[in-house]
Amino acid sequence: MKELPTYNDAKTLLSPIQKIGQFFMPAAFINDTEDEIRALEDLIRDHGIGGICFFHSRASAATNFEGKKKVLRNEESFETLKSLIKRYQSVSKYPLFIAIDAEWGLAMRIENTPQYPYAITLGAFTGKKQLVYEVGKSIAHDCLAAGIHWNLSPVVDINNNPDNPVIGYRSFGDNREQVTQKALAYIKGTESPGILTSIKHFPGHGDTSVDSHPGIPVIDKSKKELTENELYPFQNIISEGVDAVMVGHLSIPALAKGKQEPASISKDIITDFLRGEMNFKGVVISDALNMHAVSKNYPVPGELEWLAYNAGNDILCFAEHVKEGIGIIAKNASENQLEETFERVWKLKEKAMGNPYQNKFKELSKSAALNWQIARESITLYHGTEADITEFSSETFCTLTLKRTLENAAHEEILTFLEEAKQEIKEEKNILLLLTPPKVKPANQFGFYQEEIDFINTILEEKNVVIYHFGNPYSLKLFDIKNSLATVLVYQDFTEFQDVATEHFLGKIKANGKLPVSLT
Repeated sequence: MKELPTYNDAKTLLSPIQKIGQFFMPAAFINDTEDEIRALEDLIRDHGIGGICFFHSRASAATNFEGKKKVLRNEESFETLKSLIKRYQSVSKYPLFIAIDAEWGLAMRIENTPQYPYAITLGAFTGKKQLVYEVGKSIAHDCLAAGIHWNLSPVVDINNNPDNPVIGYRSFGDNREQVTQKALAYIKGTESPGILTSIKHFPGHGDTSVDSHPGIPVIDKSKKELTENELYPFQNIISEGVDAVMVGHLSIPALAKGKQEPASISKDIITDFLRGEMNFKGVVISDALNMHAVSKNYPVPGELEWLAYNAGNDILCFAEHVKEGIGIIAKNASENQLEETFERVWKLKEKAMGNPYQNKFKELSKSAALNWQIARESITLYHGTEADITEFSSETFCTLTLKRTLENAAHEEILTFLEEAKQEIKEEKNILLLLTPPKVKPANQFGFYQEEIDFINTILEEKNVVIYHFGNPYSLKLFDIKNSLATVLVYQDFTEFQDVATEHFLGKIKANGKLPVSLT
């Protein structure tokens, strides 16, 4: 990799236009075509952008709002990622920031890489902050193995709205202290081998029922209410020290002098409140500027990039109009504004490129042992008692597994399976139900067909049912859990979590976890 000049050298070495280029972080896609790869190389070469943020493909969830493009699996994604990073770095005059969303590991974007538990799982046990630290550290090792400098996580939103369509399982919980302490442990673990972090989604995306990918959520709370809850983790973590804050596409009128504009383009929220009142001195990065919450309202190329920059964002993530954005910023921004932004961005880049652990981690981390420890700490008895399960397991029971082998299994196949299951359990009194929701996100009933929901609720009413639930616990809202004999939350369907569930059912361990959110 090319050497990065010091800030003192760079501030005279780079022209104003070159400095502005450093503020841009367009998307890079692991599964792009050769033509698309060359187009990004040209963008890097011609406009001197400061960094790139990697996504799986142009059909992945973060960019495919309508869900009409099929996401293809690529078993070689990790090797492709490494080669693309080297390729893009080679055409850049100065080293690029390489960023990615790896909240629960590179597996969030890349096949065949270690996956660690979701934040909601890490929120299901008290204390044990060292486990969360180790998760952050392990993910950081994997970032280093790939050539990534910046993990755009953790989420520090307090998920106090059970109908939240986009945060949910990505949050450590609905308690401000729990979220703050778990996030700090994750950050410290990530930083230990030198990987940068960014807390998100400022000022807090937890109490929304709108996904800011397609639309703009409005949080109509007083400043006092926000300070006591949503802003609490941000303020405490800022006081401890953090590399960056990512600003979400959220309308918070109480922080914007009554205006209903997205926080990501609000000078009142970013410059006056975040930098002024909250005293944040680090880098501010926008949430993805391609998200329809903002992009659909600004069709003129470069206009959104200018608004986001002028509001106080230092780095424009997923900027789609780099050339035009650079031009408008160069025309409108003051020299002092540009220099302040450039200093923050370049000094953070110096920190990343000066990481002594770079090139020391070539292999991916081993997740099994850590995941097993987390599984034992997080498993939660949500309904019923340990005695209920012990008594149930001593009697004759039928095991029924509801887990899709294919997420998009044909409706007819599911109906056939349900008819067969009805016959199988017709004469059974006791049912052990191993339940894995098809999807982790709540859209379309977590992927469940209505017939599946009705089937489960029927057996809950008619049979003695013990449920072991391997997924996002919010999906339990679909079922009459009060009718179960017992319901145990396992949170993940990893092998290690399945093994721990078996130990629990056999009475070898107790369930000491606690659901970190309310389902009502």
